[in-house]
Amino acid sequence: MHTTMIIASILGGIALVGAWIAGGSNTFLGFEASVLYTNALNLQVVAISAGICALVRRQMEKENSGTFF
Repeated sequence: MHTTMIIASILGGIALVGAWIAGGSNTFLGFEASVLYTNALNLQVVAISAGICALVRRQMEKENSGTFF
């Protein structure tokens, strides 16, 4: 989950920067700005949920040490 969170955050940041660059010409690397904004939003939601999942998993492992998997 930590790796998923990091990768999704980086890709979301790249998509957001790409959408910002595409604002003037409306395209960046063949993608429209609206598509890049949507991708950035979706990737950030995935990153946030993966981070929350990793925190919950860590807490569960602390509370049930030795009995969780």
